[in-house]
Amino acid sequence: MKILNDYFYLFDQAGQDTKAMDELLSLFSPKVEIVLNGAKQIGFENFIKAFYSNNAEVKHMFEKWMLNDQSGYYETNWAVCGKTIQGKVYALSGIDRAKLNEEGKIVYLENIPSDKTIFNKYS
Repeated sequence: MKILNDYFYLFDQAGQDTKAMDELLSLFSPKVEIVLNGAKQIGFENFIKAFYSNNAEVKHMFEKWMLNDQSGYYETNWAVCGKTIQGKVYALSGIDRAKLNEEGKIVYLENIPSDKTIFNKYS
C-alpha cells in the first residue's frame, strides 16, 4: 500500500515543501470524496491548503493499512501531533478509510477521529 503510506508521509511535508505538496496532490483523483468527521467534500486540494493555512506542522504515525473485506475499504489507525499557526500544540488519533481506483489514485478518504468534538477546538 505504498500510495496510502505516501499519503501520510507527503501530508506531513506538504506544508513546507511545494514538491511534496505536488506529489501529495498527484495521489488523488480530482473528484475524490473527502469525509472529515462526517462532513463531505469533493476534491483534496482545497482541503489540504485550508489545513495548512491553520497548521504550521504535523507528524503522523500509523499502523499498516489493511483491507476490510466487508466494506472494501483500506483502513488504518493513526495518531498525529501538530502545531497550529497560533503556536498551540495538539494530538489526535482515529481511523482513516480509503478506496483506490483502478489507476491507483485515491478516490475516497474518510477521517474518523476518536474524539468527535476535537475539531471544534482547532477550527
